[in-house]
Order: sequence, then C-alpha cells, then structure tokens
Amino acid sequence: MISIAERIKAAFEAGQLSAPRALTLHDVPERYDLITTQWLTSVLCQKTPGAEVVSFTLGGRDDGSSNRRRIFLTYNDAGVRAGLPGSIFCKAAETLQTRMVLSLADVAQNEVNFYNKARQRLAIAAPNACYANVDPKTFASIIVMEDMIGKAEFCDYQTEVNWDRAAKMVTTLARLHSTFYESKELGTSSLPFNSWPAWWRKLEAASPTFVSSCDTGFGAAERVIPPRLFKRRSEIWPYTEESVLRHESLPRTLIHSDVHLRNWFIAENGDMGLSDWQITTIGHWSRDLIYGITTALTVENRRRWDKDLVRLYLEKMAGYGVPEASFDHAWLNCRQQLFSALAFWTITLRPATDMPDMQPEAATYEFIKRLATAIDDLDALDSFRA
Repeated sequence: MISIAERIKAAFEAGQLSAPRALTLHDVPERYDLITTQWLTSVLCQKTPGAEVVSFTLGGRDDGSSNRRRIFLTYNDAGVRAGLPGSIFCKAAETLQTRMVLSLADVAQNEVNFYNKARQRLAIAAPNACYANVDPKTFASIIVMEDMIGKAEFCDYQTEVNWDRAAKMVTTLARLHSTFYESKELGTSSLPFNSWPAWWRKLEAASPTFVSSCDTGFGAAERVIPPRLFKRRSEIWPYTEESVLRHESLPRTLIHSDVHLRNWFIAENGDMGLSDWQITTIGHWSRDLIYGITTALTVENRRRWDKDLVRLYLEKMAGYGVPEASFDHAWLNCRQQLFSALAFWTITLRPATDMPDMQPEAATYEFIKRLATAIDDLDALDSFRA
C-alpha cells in the first residue's frame, strides 16, 4: 500500500512537470506562479459585479511551516470604485516540505475548516479570509486573507506584554472557548475538527522521529532549562503523553492549540488577536490558557500574574455563560497542560525528519526557557499524582 507521504511526493513531482494555471474558484494553485488574473478575479470580485483584477505582483517570500506571500493588485474601474483591497496575504503549501508538514496531520485542512466553518462565528480579533481551499488530489492548499500590514502589530518573542495586554489575551481566549463550549456541533460537519488527542496521534504517526526529536531538543536546550527539571528528563515524555490523554475526560471546546506569543497581534483598537489557526482542534481550554500565559510573559511577570490571570479567565468564562469551574481544578489542569506546549518547542529546536525550520532560534530558546521554568516552578511533573 502506498503511504500518504509517498502520495504527496508523487503528486508534487507530477505537478512540477504539468501543473495547470489556476483559473476558477475550484482551482487550487500548486505554486504562486500559477496564479492568474482570472483566478484572482473569481476570488476577490465575486460580490462586485463588473470588477476584475487586471494585473498583480507577487511580494517577497516568507517560508516556514507554510509558504507566505503578499500579492499586490490592480483593478479595472469597477474594482477601484468598489474599494477592493490593493493587497492580500496568502498562506500556501507550495514546496514539498511544507506540503508534507501541512498534509500529514491535517494541518492545512484544519485552517481551511477554521476560516470556512468557524471564523465568522467568533467575536474575536483574528484575520478574515475570502478564500480557503485544499486540493485532495495534489495536496496543494491556499488561504487568501486580508493584508493586515498597517492594521495590526504582530508580536515577537520580545514584545512587551504588560498586565493590560495579558488580560486582553485571556479575554480573547475566553471568548473563543465559550463560543463552542460543549457544543454538540464539535466534530460534526459544522465543526469538522479532530480532537486534540486524535490530532496528536496523527502527528506522532506522521513522523517516526517525532518523539526522539522532542527529547533531543530538550537535551539541546539544557542551558535554558532549570537543572532540577533537567535531571528528570526521562519523565518528560511519559507525562507529555498523559497530558494529552487528559483531554479525553475533560469538557470540550474549540481550541487554537498553538497560542505562543508570535501568533498574537495587537489590533488597531488595542485588542489582542490570534492568527495562524493551523492546529485548531477540539480539546480542553486549559492548554490554550497556560500555553498563552507562559509564552507571552517574561518568567518574572508570569510568576507574578499567572494565578490572577487564570482567575480572570474563569470570571470571563462565567460571564459568557460557561458553568463555573473551581480555581483549584483549573489550576491543576493548567499545570498538566504545559508539557505538550513544551514539546512544540523542543521539536522546533531539533526538527524531525521532513520538518522545515519553523521559528527563529532565539525565539525557540526563549519559549523553551519560559515553559520549562514554569514546569519547574509549578511542580508540574508531580501534578499528575494529585
């Protein structure tokens, strides 16, 4: 039987020889150079009679877990009068490496489903997309979004997150999680997302070296990991797996799943918004909450504010109609959910086979430091015995 990886590679190689130009809404361009004015017109002008894209220019490349480019547009008079956007931002699976990463664990499909099924139902700051599609035959994908340059300040690992910004991040997460809390739609055609444990199993199955790479990354990051925690290295992975399994017995909602600081932005009105919805899954909110708090704040500020931010989150969730949860139970869940967040960054430091370099090394070390220090500070390894 041909493996999914072999199918992706075969489809990619065939596309390099004879991929067609994208002309209609049904076409998913395999490469940016296959985009046409006809395709852009069908994507951007379908609600504006008479409008057409007459020319366009591709912006510079930005490659990571996806292949990102801006596209600058020129319209006919009807498009100009309608005030159609002069630029758009696209995320695609153009190279073989990114197509592998985005296809093997349904990452591309997750983000397409988010923009097609969930985005319009969320009262949060997040990018808007006018087109999102995956081709199941070629495994190519593309998402066409509003260009937020000049409209938002995207965060970096060095972005200062004071109490006000941290509180707004918590509010954004509470709005997200309360919207679909214990919804009967979760996992149906309305919200067709994997559970967090199911997605995690797909990730492990897709990469034979995933587990060993996470451990190798942990070892490589020794200089930023508290010595007491590093001595218990052999316990990290078993508890990582246990933290994932905990989602099977906890209340469910839609979670972002990758809320590190570099996926946040500061909107024009000062709200904290979330981008990069590639790992949208169904799980317990505690993973998003503690992952977001820990990577957003310096170690010192996290030590000052983490419990107060969890209390604020619980207040917001109750205000949005979610049954009240005890702080002690919430805090226990948060401590336990630090482990799979740490794994996301140890694997980033030492990527598994076929994974691209996804993040700047300085950011990777900083987030490992923040997460590992929190695990040590909060005695998270011992939380599973509670």
